[in-house]
Amino acid sequence: MNSNAFPHYLKLTRLDRPIGIYLLLWPTLGALWLAAEGLPPVHLIVIFILGTVLMRSAGCVINDYADRHIDGHVKRTKNRPLATGLVTEREALALAAVLALLAFILVLLTNWTTVIMSFVGLFLAVLYPFMKRYTYLPQAFLAAAFSWAIPMAYTAVGAPMNEVTWLAYTANILWTVHYDTLYAMVDRDDDVKIGVKSSAILFGDADKMMVGVLQVMTWLCWLFLGMRAELGLFWMLGLAVAAGCFIYQQWLIRNRERDPCFKAFLNNHWAGLALFLGLALDLML
Repeated sequence: MNSNAFPHYLKLTRLDRPIGIYLLLWPTLGALWLAAEGLPPVHLIVIFILGTVLMRSAGCVINDYADRHIDGHVKRTKNRPLATGLVTEREALALAAVLALLAFILVLLTNWTTVIMSFVGLFLAVLYPFMKRYTYLPQAFLAAAFSWAIPMAYTAVGAPMNEVTWLAYTANILWTVHYDTLYAMVDRDDDVKIGVKSSAILFGDADKMMVGVLQVMTWLCWLFLGMRAELGLFWMLGLAVAAGCFIYQQWLIRNRERDPCFKAFLNNHWAGLALFLGLALDLML
């Protein structure tokens, strides 16, 4: 790997754009707190934070490798390192392998059940970027990949999976499909021209309504999760913030303009952060 290309590697991993890390991190940390019923062991917090950063970065590299012949035709992605030739295909694959290996080393510090489950997570992370060629719901595969850390958190803590686990998993699946549909709305015009599939294209003129349906379903799952986990005031405050974020996102996408749709996507960071803080405070206090 070329050391002079480090700035391009950084851009390839999107470490300069951490929104994906946040969206993956908040539900992962929330699952750790739920599994531990309070503050989890510090070493697991460190492992899952670093693992989130590494696997999200590896996923971005794999995504750009899969889209290397597509990104140059999309306004938002035309300047990515692989699309412009600043990073070679071999360098990208080597970088993804190194990042995935580092993440696997971290998983080895947990237990064998979590190690075995990590292979499922890797498979989902590699599978997602290629699905936009075959299905109009590649967002569902991204959601499965982004949510797999939730059951892994339970196995790492050594806690049995229960109804709360799967409510958290289901909520995160729905939430991810919702916010990635907002993301797909940004590229819809370009995607239609080049033949790439997405939920934004599938929903068509019903996109805003479908985003709203997904928002309501996500919020209700979070509500039921709080009831089953017997969470209190702080969680309810987090739910209120999340509801406010969802309403604001609907206002942003009212005209389906690129920049406001992207801003709506980014806004989900605040919903996730509010929910995690509410959950952590309730469980610890």
